[in-house]
Amino acid sequence: MKVDVLLGLQWGDEGKGKVVDVLTPRYDAVARFQGGPNAGHTLEFEGQKYVLRSIPSGIFQGDKINIIGNGVVLDPALFKAEAEALEASGHSLKERLHISKKAHLILPTHRILDAAYEAAKGDSKVGTTGKGIGPTYTDKVSRNGIRVGDILHDFNTKYAAAKARHEQILKSLNYEYDLTKIEQSWLEGIEYLKQFRLVDSEHEMNHLLASGKSILCEGAQGTMLDIDFGSYPFVTSSNTVCAGACTGLGIAPNKIGEVYGIFKAYCTRVGSGPFPTELFDKTGDQICTLGHEFGSVTGRKRRCGWIDLVALKYAIMIDGVTKLIMMKSDVLDSFETIKACVAYKINGEEVDYFPFDIKEEVEPIYVELPGWQTDMTKMQSEDEFPEEFNAYLSFLEEQLEVPIKIVSVGPDREQTIERYTEE
Repeated sequence: MKVDVLLGLQWGDEGKGKVVDVLTPRYDAVARFQGGPNAGHTLEFEGQKYVLRSIPSGIFQGDKINIIGNGVVLDPALFKAEAEALEASGHSLKERLHISKKAHLILPTHRILDAAYEAAKGDSKVGTTGKGIGPTYTDKVSRNGIRVGDILHDFNTKYAAAKARHEQILKSLNYEYDLTKIEQSWLEGIEYLKQFRLVDSEHEMNHLLASGKSILCEGAQGTMLDIDFGSYPFVTSSNTVCAGACTGLGIAPNKIGEVYGIFKAYCTRVGSGPFPTELFDKTGDQICTLGHEFGSVTGRKRRCGWIDLVALKYAIMIDGVTKLIMMKSDVLDSFETIKACVAYKINGEEVDYFPFDIKEEVEPIYVELPGWQTDMTKMQSEDEFPEEFNAYLSFLEEQLEVPIKIVSVGPDREQTIERYTEE
């Protein structure tokens, strides 16, 4: 048995949570393999809206096993708040949610360090969510981190040492802070964590596979935010690409089956960093308004632009995508003309590949296609798609050389249409 991987192909916020929720009934387990509470996956169904930050998006579907893998960083206080809110709405977690002992903990001082580092950068700030993700991964790589399993083994000593080391750094930065309130809720979160099944997730994953169980691996953020292959340094602190599923869950590369790549019919980005197709006009504002483009975790307005096929081809190559899923098609329903970036002009030269250093002066080269100017939100089959929308799909498939198997025409899980395209 192999695992299937689902991940974002742009700068995050592609709609991964909804798709995981839709696909989960086909799997026995859903496993999150990287990122932390900086990633918010929004799901809407039965008139309710949920935002998941650390818990896998398969938690709403029956008795499926949900695993938080070793590649994830976990804030106990935020996890407790998220889990309790879900349980209050009638979703039982404790029997179905398993947490890797090797997942690293976000400490209260990690969050303060995050703010301190951003403040020190001034105009060069990356635009982090302030959740302590970067400092936590830094401690992990430098072999100074505290893991979930440590809460069961001499935890107080390990926590005191890490806290003292962080406070020494904050002192050197002359950064003022108050730890009391967030530390109290964090320690309450630690006790809450102990109620869950803490596992050696690499063994559990491989045991499930050996038993013939099907698994969907859920990524966070997007490929273009990958620490190695994204628009560095304006990236996240983990490997958001398909290979991250192997290191973030303890599965071998030959266990990877289908790779679902998710992208929006246009493009968005939150925070700082280059964005070649960003629109600064009324069209960009219109996309933002129609798409409700505000961060599910931060509430920040997302930057909006036309779809970037140069970056998308790059992401598909890095991830080995086998099937594409296009989200928010309905946001473009009212546009007379749709644009797609097929190349960049850099220093007067036209290039069709994603370069080492993508700077603000990159000029996108567009192809224009006719819009469909049809409300697609009530459509339930691809047979109802307007001719112009089918032409847009065909153009994208020709450019990307991967079939688009699922199209989303609205935020609800019911507004999801599977296409029966030829392989």
